[in-house]
Amino acid sequence: MIRTALAAAASLMLISCTPTHREAMFDLPDVQRGDLSEDTMKDVTRTLSLDEFEGRMPGTLGEEKTVAYLTERFEAAGLTPGNNGSWVQEVPLVEVTGSDFKPLTVSGEGTDMSFEYGKDWVGVTYREDANTVLSDSEMVFVGYGVNAPERGWNDYADVDVKGKTVVILVNDPDYASDSLEGDFNGRAMTYYGRWTYKYEEAARQGAAAALIVHDTEPASYGWNVVESSWSGPQAYAKRGKDAPEQTNVNGWIQKEVAREILAASGNDLDELSALARTKGFRAVPLGLKASTGFSNSVRSYTSHNVIGMLPGSERPDEYVIHTAHWDHLGRCKPADDGDDICNGAVDNATGTAALVALAEAHAKKGPTARTLVFLAVTAEEQGLLGADYYAANPVFPLNQTVGGLNMDAFLVMGEAKDATVIGGGKSELDLFLDKALKDEGRTATDDPSPQAGYYYRSDHFAFAKRGVPMIYLKDGQDLVAGGKEAGMAVQAEYRANRYHSPKDEFDENWDWTGVMSNLQLFYRIGRMMGESGDWPMWKFGDEFRSIREESCASGDGGC
Repeated sequence: MIRTALAAAASLMLISCTPTHREAMFDLPDVQRGDLSEDTMKDVTRTLSLDEFEGRMPGTLGEEKTVAYLTERFEAAGLTPGNNGSWVQEVPLVEVTGSDFKPLTVSGEGTDMSFEYGKDWVGVTYREDANTVLSDSEMVFVGYGVNAPERGWNDYADVDVKGKTVVILVNDPDYASDSLEGDFNGRAMTYYGRWTYKYEEAARQGAAAALIVHDTEPASYGWNVVESSWSGPQAYAKRGKDAPEQTNVNGWIQKEVAREILAASGNDLDELSALARTKGFRAVPLGLKASTGFSNSVRSYTSHNVIGMLPGSERPDEYVIHTAHWDHLGRCKPADDGDDICNGAVDNATGTAALVALAEAHAKKGPTARTLVFLAVTAEEQGLLGADYYAANPVFPLNQTVGGLNMDAFLVMGEAKDATVIGGGKSELDLFLDKALKDEGRTATDDPSPQAGYYYRSDHFAFAKRGVPMIYLKDGQDLVAGGKEAGMAVQAEYRANRYHSPKDEFDENWDWTGVMSNLQLFYRIGRMMGESGDWPMWKFGDEFRSIREESCASGDGGC
């Protein structure tokens, strides 16, 4: 009862404090630099990148070796098992492979169109059905498919789409802005712009199918990426018996296909797109019906998250989480020399090694007041599945999880004057970051491509969308030796020649000074969060704030 009363009093204080006043009062403990081991970073990255780990594909012998190795390293670092005495959390996965795709046909009065799979449209199902059938489903254009009460926006207002096929624009309503101001943060993508959200909202609305209109600029990738990513096996975390209903078909259509469909309904794509960018837009029934179908083969298997922890000395039931994904692509398209193992040295053996190195450093220093959690998640490359499964089935309650840090692919290069902040300005974790940067003598650089929505594309997002504040840092761009030109050149070379290819291999000649400098930021931030008595919150107006408030109100402990 006393704790409940104190929490209520704290809530009243929070309401009465202006954001500036609250930030000025925030508990940001001073911490010293960590004793971080470069040898550990090299050893773990090198080992996980060996061919014998077969590219660390979930569900393979490579996973067995990876999980065994990480368990050994976590224990040697001084951690204790993080899942009720176990080092692992089982992650049940389902792999659905579609075949025998029929064309997408669109019919109506005087209209009979047929669109070819792959060339014109792609689609999958999230249901574990042997056959998927979409038959004469009424089509409705729903703009950007957004339902955001906190922004006064609802593209599904006054329309019933149950059993229907919704046609949705990619990104969010003000993606074309030249600034970061607007109902949806201007040029910076929000969660509402991600395809994951659009399919989830369509399912909540009862739609039978959701088709996103591909457009290269607002999507930030070409149709070739859509076609390759949405064909072949698709993995999902296994859904429980009481899980929310899914749409029957989720897919994409080419922009010109959408233009042709809308023209057949007597509408113009450009005109409707312009209207969809205005508050108060209402969905437009198209008077057309969509049909398609395909077969599915379904395979179930179990993968694993690896969890270690350093129990807190004063508030062990409050948790600070560190995440990185251990998996990669396994065997992939061969390089010119015939090598077909995607070793994933940078992506993400480096981030996984960072978990071990940080665990060692924190254990050497001793526990913080709060419990520090080190979570190596599976199946990031298949859609953040391990992180999403943990966040949906948390070992440590989310309303007792203070916040966290995510590490995904350190480019191994020289030291930088800055660090790139993905998703800055979203939460009070910025306060911890600002102090860490100041203490390290570095500066923050904003995400150079906010319209691409990178904050929503790595493991931390699984926690953020459930309300837990998470911070995501990338390598700096302004190198001490060579400046911004050198930094951008390293990043461009990696993207062009090594990213998601067999050439992402360990190099004994790598310069680790930049990585070790970045690790000091993560160490400082994690340690400050572990010692602080405050709970960082999402900023006013952020899409995750109301979710956190609801989560915090659901129990007596934690936030």
